[in-house]
Amino acid sequence: MNPAFDNAESRARHFPGLSRIGALIADPGRAAMLWSLMDGTARPAGELTMIAGLSPSAASGHLARLTEGGLLALEVSGRHRYYRIATPDIAAAIEALANLARASAPQRTPERPPCAVPVEMRFARTCYDHLAGELAVQLFDRMLARNWLAADRREQAHGPAALDATQEGAQAFAELGIDLKAQRARRRRFACTCIDWSERRPHLGGALGAAFLEACESRGWIEHTAKRRILRVTPSGHRHFEDFLSAR
Repeated sequence: MNPAFDNAESRARHFPGLSRIGALIADPGRAAMLWSLMDGTARPAGELTMIAGLSPSAASGHLARLTEGGLLALEVSGRHRYYRIATPDIAAAIEALANLARASAPQRTPERPPCAVPVEMRFARTCYDHLAGELAVQLFDRMLARNWLAADRREQAHGPAALDATQEGAQAFAELGIDLKAQRARRRRFACTCIDWSERRPHLGGALGAAFLEACESRGWIEHTAKRRILRVTPSGHRHFEDFLSAR
């Protein structure tokens, strides 16, 4: 064995915080809380308690650990305590883990049927604050085909591929009312790929992905539903997206 890995101190030096974050997510109750917050909203402690199937005292301890660990942010309003995913980077990491879990699931057998994804959720949903699902993947493919987006060679960060808007894309996004300068100034990646856990292909993430979903909502093309993450495409949205996807 390599002597550099013989003690806890050297392990911590080589894998800073990895086991700590893994331990925070590994608990089923905490994982359920985190996944329920992937719609980008804040939820009260009582609702998260029911989602996790825990007693109030146990849930309080789990929420405290997630908050102290930096995965959740706490918002206090009067006597109520609300929790949300702390940062877009954390949401992206959770989405990546969902992809890994789906890819590494045991092979389907007669005794183990595949995990079914509701049709509505598979078609259009939120991935934290941007659009995900079959529609998102199709729109992203079309944006690439129409040369709206290109790889950003200036950014060498690890993880999702960095993207930038081309001249054609800048004009198209501006026509949607998206201020690219403002999106670039946000304290997060401007645009990047995000692997869709149901489609196993990329959709548009980052600040631009969030702004695109907001633009679709403001134009009445997409609406939120009572099912939190699931989105509804309106009749005008269907017409617009069909025109966009079929245009030559």
